[in-house]
Amino acid sequence: MLELKNINIALSLNDRVLVENFNFALNPGDKAVIIGEEGNGKSTLLKLIYDESYVAAYCQHSGQVVKKGTLAYLPQMFPEDGLDATVAEYFAEDVGSGLYHDDADVLAQWQENLHMQTTVAENAQILARLGLSFDFVSSSQPIRTLSGGEKIKIQLAKILFSQPDVLLLDEPTNDIDLETLEWLEIFIANCPQPIIFISHDETLIENTANVIIHMEQLRRKTRSRITVARSGYTDYVKARNSAFAKQAQVAKKQRADHKAQMERWRQIHDRVDHESSNIAKADRDSIGRMLKKKMKSVKSTGKRLEKEAGDFLDIPDTEAAILTQFDPEIAIPQWKVVLSLELPGLWVTSKMDDDTLLSHSGCDITKRKLCDAITLNINGPQHIGIVGRNGMGKSTLLKKIWETLQVKKDIIAAYMPQDYAEVLDYNQAVIDFLAADGHKSTITKVRTYLGSMKFTADEMLGRVGKLSGGQKAKVLFLDMVLKKANVLVLDEPTRNFSPLSAPEIRRTLKQFGGAIISVSHDRKYLGEVCNRVYELTKEGLGLQTER
Repeated sequence: MLELKNINIALSLNDRVLVENFNFALNPGDKAVIIGEEGNGKSTLLKLIYDESYVAAYCQHSGQVVKKGTLAYLPQMFPEDGLDATVAEYFAEDVGSGLYHDDADVLAQWQENLHMQTTVAENAQILARLGLSFDFVSSSQPIRTLSGGEKIKIQLAKILFSQPDVLLLDEPTNDIDLETLEWLEIFIANCPQPIIFISHDETLIENTANVIIHMEQLRRKTRSRITVARSGYTDYVKARNSAFAKQAQVAKKQRADHKAQMERWRQIHDRVDHESSNIAKADRDSIGRMLKKKMKSVKSTGKRLEKEAGDFLDIPDTEAAILTQFDPEIAIPQWKVVLSLELPGLWVTSKMDDDTLLSHSGCDITKRKLCDAITLNINGPQHIGIVGRNGMGKSTLLKKIWETLQVKKDIIAAYMPQDYAEVLDYNQAVIDFLAADGHKSTITKVRTYLGSMKFTADEMLGRVGKLSGGQKAKVLFLDMVLKKANVLVLDEPTRNFSPLSAPEIRRTLKQFGGAIISVSHDRKYLGEVCNRVYELTKEGLGLQTER
């Protein structure tokens, strides 16, 4: 249904190769996931498959994409220029054209568009699969006001109405709550069309994917490698780790044996050389010829050993999100009060529409209540996770917590917001951000840490804004390490790490001796790192699980 032949992709800016001689065929029933670190070209590859014009501005590419049937593409972010349309306008063909003068016109055109493509029964079946009602998808609700999950669902509905043969989904798990995440998992698993999707959610990948496309950038991003495995994710990881472990074992033994052989060879070489230099004048003819012949044999052995070394197995080259560990001495006593928060409620400030303005004497700002009173007490090194449906105010609550903690003098708190730009200056050099004091010793330490986390020299000296999402997350983690923070406030800490890197992030945070207060939809993170999980609802904050 879809075939890629000899695909090559390189960035126009620096000629860095993202894809080299890649061949792949998508078959009926395939649920193929593209995994890899941020910046490795996952989204670029998906865009190229759908429409090469999507990458023409920043990539050079060659090869052939053979498409049999129609493809539908779900972008990573909802288009900014479509957020002010209503839901009904979104489903009409000419959004923003001014064609529709009222909701009735929009609804009539949207229904007509649907009837031209599918039957009413098929429309109802598609909406039911997505958990949407006809009243909702024909409503005048602005798309900007929808939750992340609702935006994903209306995009899926629109592309399914066109009856595509293949679905291409770029990070559909971003910014959706646990309930929608579990729904999406069922949708992908049961979808009759073959799918290629990108995701960082390990649980979803484990439960849905039957083909793994693993994109890597090796040797300081000078070499590209893509591995395709027609298996489930768990089996792929086990087979990969087993193969790498075996290869590493053999490669290390070859080098150890070679080192021992070379040591014995040097001893023989030095002895023969010594004997050649110290033979008596009378013995030089007979013994000298023998030693010269022996030295020739020794040198021949040396050349053979050097040649054998060239045939050794490579020590496996893998791309891992190595994360600098927190100081193991960081600890908070059990009795220590980290946070005692009481809020009468949680509100969000928003702009009102023109009709509301008329009745509020020109005041264009209003407050919308998200939930009732909130109480949260944290003592000692607790690891707290907060969950809740989209739009409940989890990130707003976390900001309130951060505002409370950052002024306390008896702790060292650090914050990772969902939008990194809140704490990172994207125009600042990475080194300058992490080594703010400018001391030579600090700069050296930062360079060492960044090097161990596989940052190139250009990335260390370059602007923060040029980094991938995963690299920005690493910079924030390293900043927390350097500050020796003992309280971490984290909004979706694992969202930008690949499924192969996320286990290391979870291990690092699980071992952290301080307190963690976090918002997350990552089911593995909540289960492995958090010993208490609270759910934020309209009634407030309630304890969901404790262990």
